[in-house]
Amino acid sequence: MFSLLNIFRAIAFLEGISYILLLFIATPIKYFAEDPQYVKLLGMPHGLLFITYIVLAIMLKSELKWNTKQFTTILLAAIIPFGTFYIDKTYLKTQSNG
Repeated sequence: MFSLLNIFRAIAFLEGISYILLLFIATPIKYFAEDPQYVKLLGMPHGLLFITYIVLAIMLKSELKWNTKQFTTILLAAIIPFGTFYIDKTYLKTQSNG
């Protein structure tokens, strides 16, 4: 069944992928090939996924009993490349199994 945690895990994965594509593919193409279309194409979906990630993290904070340090780490992971994958492995996968 679709729990809020499983939805958050999916959003975290998609947010991480979109951030990597934006940062390491679209942005270099924009500046080195002078072609901004990929940034325009990926920017809006990434922004929506980022906002959804933050909102879902806030909604799950009390349910999963994250302390301030854990919650801050989870929020900051959204702005660090590959950070959401670390969060999934460290915090979310163990919660969904147990």
